Amino acid sequence: MANIKSQKKRILRSERERDENRRYTSAIKTYFRRLETAVENGDAAAAEAEHKELTSKIDKAIKRGALHKNTGARKKARAARTRNKLSV
Repeated sequence: MANIKSQKKRILRSERERDENRRYTSAIKTYFRRLETAVENGDAAAAEAEHKELTSKIDKAIKRGALHKNTGARKKARAARTRNKLSV
């Protein structure tokens, strides 16, 4: 543990930030699984709704800095490919 007061505060702050980033990334994984499930079940309306929510979550995570913009773009492209499997 650090002895310097500012370093103690920095440790607490980085822990809070880490938890917030984990919430974003975990939510993205959850919504991606829900999208895959909707596609497997052949439910076009649910798949479209899940895709819209997933892209929104990804954009918010990028804006907050939880995801790099290229990582977010890659995840959105992967989600679009998954959604498009339904129409094929």
